[in-house]
Amino acid sequence: MPLPQPVLDELSQLWRAHHNPRWLFPNRRGDAPLDDRVLRDSFAVAASGTRGKVTPHALRHSYATTLMENGVDIRVVQILLGHASITSTAIYTHLTAPHLAIPSDYA
Repeated sequence: MPLPQPVLDELSQLWRAHHNPRWLFPNRRGDAPLDDRVLRDSFAVAASGTRGKVTPHALRHSYATTLMENGVDIRVVQILLGHASITSTAIYTHLTAPHLAIPSDYA
């Protein structure tokens, strides 16, 4: 399962609160998805006082990397990220390379 059960439970509660049939994160009118700017601004507020740049893209990148490190097939990650090309997803494979390193007793 790509998302932990507590996260799925919270998202389910969120959806039940607004019942939008199309978007998990609708705008205030419910006729479109939440605006990118609102998401970026929310991240900025939530991340204030943290080190490093916390952005929606960074969260997406961390999610994909974690999936790959946990052995999720690259084609599944491609689908979850909505990439049209496997080449776009393949950038995450270099981050899992330390798991493939030669053990120290062979070096």
